[in-house]
Amino acid sequence: MTTVYDFTVKDRSGQDVSLADYKGKVLLIVNTATGCGFTPHYDPLEAMYKELKDQGFEILDFPCNQFANQAPGSDDEIHEFCTLKFGTEFPQFAKIDVNGETADPLFAFLAGEKPFEGFGKGLKNKALNKFADANNKAFGEKAYIKWNFTKFLIDREGNVAARFEPTVDMAEVKKAVVEAL
Repeated sequence: MTTVYDFTVKDRSGQDVSLADYKGKVLLIVNTATGCGFTPHYDPLEAMYKELKDQGFEILDFPCNQFANQAPGSDDEIHEFCTLKFGTEFPQFAKIDVNGETADPLFAFLAGEKPFEGFGKGLKNKALNKFADANNKAFGEKAYIKWNFTKFLIDREGNVAARFEPTVDMAEVKKAVVEAL
């Protein structure tokens, strides 16, 4: 059975990192962007990281520029923005694609384990869905992730426990993380 521990990703300097290095921890894997309406999610993510990291919690940040060109900077520029503006200390990896033929295998796996089920109800969520559908048309069947700040909760055994779209309240995400710990 495949788990996230079977994947290798690139760090910001292009070096391979085995996700097996995180065995036994609860992970929150997030695709991010610096110019998105959801970029303020960095604040509650960093607060959650600071509060829970000593209990075996890690956030793995994967910048992605596939959603309306909202992460155009280099890996170093993105990292500098996040550390200066939001004080982020959790691991940030190299910018990747999460959709299409060039999608990182990790995100294809995550989305296969927990497929998209919608952004929720309400006009704002319906508007985002329409915008995301237009943006992701080019990826067809390989539109695994619908928008920036999609979060995947991974249990201590490396299994995908939950998926949270960017429209999910961060308090709900934190509650699930605490329960997994």
